[in-house]
Amino acid sequence: MRVVNYSEFRNNLAENLNVVNDDGDIVVVSRSKGKNVVVMSLEEYNSIQETLHLTSTKVNTKRLEQAVGQMKKGKFQKHKLIEK
Repeated sequence: MRVVNYSEFRNNLAENLNVVNDDGDIVVVSRSKGKNVVVMSLEEYNSIQETLHLTSTKVNTKRLEQAVGQMKKGKFQKHKLIEK
């Protein structure tokens, strides 16, 4: 994660956006009066939103945790992908 002030972010906009998209990094733009903002790629944002959706209920969170636990113990089945 990079932290830059507003002026530095503005003056190097293309470079900062490339860091976000190409390197998958997150940039925090510090502003006066503590009103900071976070800049991240759309891919990262969508990933966070999907995680929030999948863990939005206790039941689903528990199911996911159980599935991960089973996978770590080697209790899973491999399947061939179905190609369209």
